[in-house]
Amino acid sequence: MEEREGEVRWDGLCSRDAAARAAALDTIGQAVLRRAESIASGAAADGLPVPAARDGLGEALARLLMLSKRCPFPDVREKSEAILSGVQELGIRIPRPLGHGPSRFIPEKETIQVGKEEATMHTLFAESFATLGRLDNVTLVMVFHPQYLESFLKTQHYLLQMDGPLPLHYRHYIGIMAAARHQCSYLVNLHVNDFLHVGGDPKWLNGLENAPQKLQNLGELNKMLAHRPWLITKEHIEQLLKTEENSWSLAELIHAVVLLTHYHSLASFTFGCGISPEIDCEGGHTFRPPSVSNYCICDITNGYHGVDEIHASPAGSIPVSSTESVCEVEALMEKMKQLQECRDEEEASQEEMATRFEREKRESMFVCSSEDEESAATRDVSRHFEDTSYGYKDFSRHGMHVPTFRVQDYSWEDHGYSLVNRLYPDVGQLLDEKFHIAYNLTYNTMAMHKDVDTSMLRRAIWNYIHCMFGIRYDDYDYGEINQLLDRSFKVYIKTVVCTPEKTTKRMYDSFWRQFEHSEKVHVNLLLVEARMQAELLYALRAITRYMT
Repeated sequence: MEEREGEVRWDGLCSRDAAARAAALDTIGQAVLRRAESIASGAAADGLPVPAARDGLGEALARLLMLSKRCPFPDVREKSEAILSGVQELGIRIPRPLGHGPSRFIPEKETIQVGKEEATMHTLFAESFATLGRLDNVTLVMVFHPQYLESFLKTQHYLLQMDGPLPLHYRHYIGIMAAARHQCSYLVNLHVNDFLHVGGDPKWLNGLENAPQKLQNLGELNKMLAHRPWLITKEHIEQLLKTEENSWSLAELIHAVVLLTHYHSLASFTFGCGISPEIDCEGGHTFRPPSVSNYCICDITNGYHGVDEIHASPAGSIPVSSTESVCEVEALMEKMKQLQECRDEEEASQEEMATRFEREKRESMFVCSSEDEESAATRDVSRHFEDTSYGYKDFSRHGMHVPTFRVQDYSWEDHGYSLVNRLYPDVGQLLDEKFHIAYNLTYNTMAMHKDVDTSMLRRAIWNYIHCMFGIRYDDYDYGEINQLLDRSFKVYIKTVVCTPEKTTKRMYDSFWRQFEHSEKVHVNLLLVEARMQAELLYALRAITRYMT
């Protein structure tokens, strides 16, 4: 609320020192209540019944609502509630949250509740809050897997806030550009706020054409990385590095490429897990009173249909008995066992392995969701990028052939890692750690079964994603993919990775029906990291070719 005039400073709330937080809250409370009293007395003088929260007060109240629900520090939650109550006593309507919980796909009762987390979780939450200034919904869903979340937060913090080639406002603007390619208003909203907070020029937010030419030049690479990374060549890299006064340095370009791939893949996670709008952002709260039935027509227009509808069975779907679902799990485990026995008995020839890869790559073209699936509701974010019609295209369509990318010729471990680390120190190490945690993460469980080796299944998911991008591992038998991943799972994977904005709750519900939500989130971590690595491989190979 009107931070420009120095009335409210929110920064102190991120402090790990309770006294500093208390001082910040006192200042915030005084400023908010002073403004509320001014509005209330003005309304009374004009004979208005219920004064509206205006002149920045609404944004401040929404921020306090978020803090009262999502802050890991109890003192901040309690004081925020008290300030809101004080405003309400003045007759001013305060906001209430829309929706239930951090995800539209996962019932709130099955997520970790802020204020009821274990000590290790609390440390992670406090770290996240101190770093981001909020405990966002992505964190509250990722925390199903604390080891991964810790690595993710560390990497993201380094990319956005630590020393690096790009200025801070450029970093957030690139995040906006990347998220906008997938119409991910959730991430766009967060980074618009962060962009302004670090001193970014508001004019840039009116459209990419209002940003510096240097950032506009990044638009072509952004769209290819997001939708058709196999088309990136060393000529695209050369164009960015040799454009007179608007040229990029190699170090800046590496930083930009890592940011673009990070936010493309994070958009996949956001849609794949049905992440809800943040409470203090557009679509996360309303000032309208609840109706008797607990939601009103205004909520429906905001995409909220009430808790029962959100977590009910998908419309038009046929309920699946628990016996059927259990059979699916048993059948999958049996296939894993049989494939392991076949591996032990005989190994396919290199020619056969290559044939199976080409077959799987070709078949992945025909995996698509039904055309009538609706995209998740988003506000128009197209002004943040150019060429809005440019989207994902299967690389072998219409007879156009793109050579297979052989990992044996260019890999993250042997080539990409060292290139990133050389030009943007420590980031290669952070990314490598994050890739390995996602790939190797296991609790040795499958649904209700314990002591299960899931490495074969995890590798099939990872390699299927890379196969969709034309990336081949010579030592992998791609025949295993069809055995382990059924059609509904393939539809979900391809949608989340290639066109995440088209992901629906129906798709999420239809695969692995007997598995825990934490296991489905685990799948999304694999999708995020496999996608990010695939994009990086194409971009880094092009940079390497330019350099040599």
